[in-house]
Amino acid sequence: MSSGLMESMGLGGLDIAYVLIGMLVFILVLLVLIIIQFSKVSKLQKKLAKFMKGKEAKSLEEEIEGLYKDNDFIKKESDKNRKDIRDIQKRLEYCYQKVGIVKYDAFSQMGGQLSFCIALLNEKDDGFILNSVQSSDGCYTYTKEVKKGECAITLGAEEKEALDKAIGY
Repeated sequence: MSSGLMESMGLGGLDIAYVLIGMLVFILVLLVLIIIQFSKVSKLQKKLAKFMKGKEAKSLEEEIEGLYKDNDFIKKESDKNRKDIRDIQKRLEYCYQKVGIVKYDAFSQMGGQLSFCIALLNEKDDGFILNSVQSSDGCYTYTKEVKKGECAITLGAEEKEALDKAIGY
């Protein structure tokens, strides 16, 4: 079967059934694409409905602005906290953090370990040694300054042991 239209387009020898089958396949492909697009639109509508649930556009805008303000506040507070932590860490370097204590019997006739040495050091191993000697006449207390883990004055055995404990030997 030939058509005047087909012959004017130069397709007079082509069977019309092939053209119809081609058009049917094209329509089916378009139908599948339309179904896929409807599915995507449906998912987007559900997400939008969930996002806008109970909100109007104006109130949603105010809420988003509030979130930005809260975010700025949190950033400022975080920066302030970081600075405060650095300040605290600098101050801690000078606090006494290391302790070494040794109890001993200064005079064997006294009985009991009533005398003691205590070493208090900061992070840089600066501090002092406190030596308290208990005797029958009374209690005598001596201090010795420690710089970088060393003492300029000769240390007794108990004082050296307390200093070593504080340093961590």
